[in-house]
Amino acid sequence: MKDLLVKYKSVIRFVLLFMGTYLILSFTYSMYLKLSEGGSYHPDLVTHLVAKQSTTIISGFGYNADIVAHETKPQMVLYMNNEYLASIIEGCNSLSIIILFIAFIVAFAQNFKKTALYILAGSVLIYGVNIIRIVILAILLFHYPEQEKLLHGVVFPAIIYGMVFLLWMLWVKKLVPNQTAADV
Repeated sequence: MKDLLVKYKSVIRFVLLFMGTYLILSFTYSMYLKLSEGGSYHPDLVTHLVAKQSTTIISGFGYNADIVAHETKPQMVLYMNNEYLASIIEGCNSLSIIILFIAFIVAFAQNFKKTALYILAGSVLIYGVNIIRIVILAILLFHYPEQEKLLHGVVFPAIIYGMVFLLWMLWVKKLVPNQTAADV
């Protein structure tokens, strides 16, 4: 058994760091959501900000866009030309994707400063791309509502998860070159 632990030390370390980080951040996020219930920002501060920022950009493109808090559900409702277009829910705020991103980066941590800077830069990039993704999705849904399943279910998840995958690959291939388990 000891030989197996030694042989697969780096794999075990990766799994433990990934799962530990993911569980801790997910638990913290679920507590944040719980504490946000009934707060001043509906449904929570980050989802509220994402909805507001997305709507501001949509309006900047000349569309008549407005966002309001849903009366009974934890979501923001996006209207374009005074007609319902979409709901922005907690899952649209990019935090769960950022948690997944961070867990992977921590599992391949280099040194504290380099890892922290990459996590910060990657998280800001994911958040920003998510806003742009929502804006493009809303505009396309406004013009092509019959393509909702394709756009919302395939194209736009592929964009955000594809970008996260590329960030992971950049981290592993370029920024953490030829590490041994002892270096981590």
